[in-house]
Amino acid sequence: IVLFFVVLATIALVQGTRKIPVQYAKRIIGNKQYGGVRQYIPLKINAAGVMPIIFAQALMMFPLIFAGFDATRGLSATLSNPTGFWYNFIFGSMVVAFTYFYTAVTVNPTMMAEDMKKNGGFIPGIKPGKKTAEYLDSIMSRITLPGSIFLAMIAIMPAFASMLGVDSQFAQFYGGTSLLILVGVVLDTLQQIESHLLMRHYDGLMKTGRMKGRSGV
Repeated sequence: IVLFFVVLATIALVQGTRKIPVQYAKRIIGNKQYGGVRQYIPLKINAAGVMPIIFAQALMMFPLIFAGFDATRGLSATLSNPTGFWYNFIFGSMVVAFTYFYTAVTVNPTMMAEDMKKNGGFIPGIKPGKKTAEYLDSIMSRITLPGSIFLAMIAIMPAFASMLGVDSQFAQFYGGTSLLILVGVVLDTLQQIESHLLMRHYDGLMKTGRMKGRSGV
């Protein structure tokens, strides 16, 4: 039951988005009208994916390397115990920090605002250009906080599972990179299957329409 809810929480983290409404100005080219419709920019709650966990795990190995792999003394003993409080506290804090860092690197509100302005788009109530970039940056900062905390909780979930008596190998499926990658691959596969079925459905409708048109002639 716990694993079921952890998987649901992971799906929510992977799929969670904040939709920002974007209005495009009307343009008339020839006899056709373009634009004038409202679209949405999907900002992901977890835009960083699994990279923060990978970076944090790599950094947690540095104290052991510098200490000559002696995991029985001092800081090395503390940071080599994956079920210990300080290990998980530092690990979770690193995940939160790297989530903000990686999101800042991969998501560029200024570029998004410039592209939107070039294409005649604007966010209702927000001036195009710098104000739009600041608005998008503030939204990303707000949604990244719960996303990063949620990601940190999933990252340290295997440690809690091990503390509750779950086998250490099976406990890895309660969170961390393995669960995030597994859920991401499954969701991506389901989306591709859905797209393929929709394409076949539309192809069938097109063929049916052509056959009816020919029979009518």
